[in-house]
Amino acid sequence: MMAGECIIEVEGLYTRYGNHVVHENINLGVHRGEVLALVGGSGSGKTALMRQMLGLEKPAQGKVRVFGLPLYGDRKKLQDMRNRCGVLFQKGALFSALSVYDNVALPMRELRALDEGMIRKLVMLKLKMVDIDIKHATKMPAELSGGMIKRIALARAMALDPELLFLDEPTAGLDPELSEAFVKLIQTMRQELTLTIVMATHDLDTLVALSDRIAVLAEQRIVALGTLPEVLKTNHSFVRNFFCGERGKRSLENHSNI
Repeated sequence: MMAGECIIEVEGLYTRYGNHVVHENINLGVHRGEVLALVGGSGSGKTALMRQMLGLEKPAQGKVRVFGLPLYGDRKKLQDMRNRCGVLFQKGALFSALSVYDNVALPMRELRALDEGMIRKLVMLKLKMVDIDIKHATKMPAELSGGMIKRIALARAMALDPELLFLDEPTAGLDPELSEAFVKLIQTMRQELTLTIVMATHDLDTLVALSDRIAVLAEQRIVALGTLPEVLKTNHSFVRNFFCGERGKRSLENHSNI
């Protein structure tokens, strides 16, 4: 795809927790309309980098700009930026004490700009968008299957019609059939809504099916960045082990059109 406007800019980013260094001089841009996948082993800092892009965590050093604005400093501007973003947390992270309806309605209520009648219409629209029947609106998270939790969490992430969507391990815990259906749902929403997506995943099928570019995190840095064919040319042990093992070969064969 053609590089569009850069809506996330990460410059010289360092992440440290005490004496433990997670990121060292990360430089990365996310272009409008693309799906950028973050890949790396356990502890490579995929989720930490996403949290810093959202302004939920401040790096030890470096700059992060989203929609052209620096994230740290003005709290109102930070909240305005977050209102333009949606987040699908790992395992869904639905509020266990709230019904399906109230989980999806929560971001709209926090905005304090809509009456309950409008919120109800929008909640039903969002549930329909992710193929959840409205009869499930009164259920509690404990009554839901893993696939339903993911879809409802996605409906909540889309509650404010975001321009930018963050997906943290979106298909983790789903069986292959549910995982494939969820990937197709994200593909459809992306096409219809012109979303920009940042996705952290270790699932190769999800990665291959959804991503336009891939950033591979290892050794506290980005060791490869580009399209899948470009990344596959990188001579790095993590890239070879991740993409060229048996699972990697199967995923690439299943998507041999790339």
